[in-house]
Amino acid sequence: MKIATFNINNVNRRLPNLLAWLQHSKPDIVCLQELKAASHAFPAKALEAAGYGAVWQGQPTWNGVAILARDTEPVLTRRQLPGDARDTQARYIEAAVAGVLVASIYLPNGNPQPGPKFDYKLDWFERLIAHAAELQKAGVPVVLAGDYNVVPTDADIYPTRSWAKDALLQPAPRAAFRRLVGQGWTDALRSRHPKAPLYTFWDYKRDRWARDAGLRLDHLLLSPDLARRLQDAGVDREVRGEHGASDHAPAWARLRP
Repeated sequence: MKIATFNINNVNRRLPNLLAWLQHSKPDIVCLQELKAASHAFPAKALEAAGYGAVWQGQPTWNGVAILARDTEPVLTRRQLPGDARDTQARYIEAAVAGVLVASIYLPNGNPQPGPKFDYKLDWFERLIAHAAELQKAGVPVVLAGDYNVVPTDADIYPTRSWAKDALLQPAPRAAFRRLVGQGWTDALRSRHPKAPLYTFWDYKRDRWARDAGLRLDHLLLSPDLARRLQDAGVDREVRGEHGASDHAPAWARLRP
């Protein structure tokens, strides 16, 4: 089983890129973020024609998350992260696929910091940590996949000081990510590549793709039973270099049956 996460950065604009990657890579499960499309505008028919069932939570202009499943239909279990009924941003969706509970996560960016957006990021992280703890207690196979908008360590960013004040690198979200992983989740990418430079995002600005000035923002966290099945994990970097590409590349984990 191959599970991937991909911040698509506008699903309709990048649809040709997405379909080409699906055909080439053939992931069994895909978590998408930043759809930037209302729910009624999600390209479900095009994805169905490509062999993928889908559940999604859209939002015009910003945010939006989805879960795709090859040759089957995901069974929706949750459309919002619990903990704040007032929060209507489309940042979390959860579904059961082939015996695995899958969450597609788009954590708030948090810039500028300090300020209300950074506070929202930290509050959202706390809600995720609380919900993840409940999922651990349930004792079912779970993957928490998505764009966490956090660079966990300095090994997850190219050598630079230019991002030092960015919300992605601040001590509080980094500590929150460590607490989340500390519940017993396995960071699939770092588990297979503990020391190698490993990026999933290259900003469009300042020629960062050409310079390989990347950051690791996209993570797949596996519950203990899935971690024991982990065979390999990686990043499809070449997707970032294609014409009309998202500023993220797909990250993936391959599990034994």
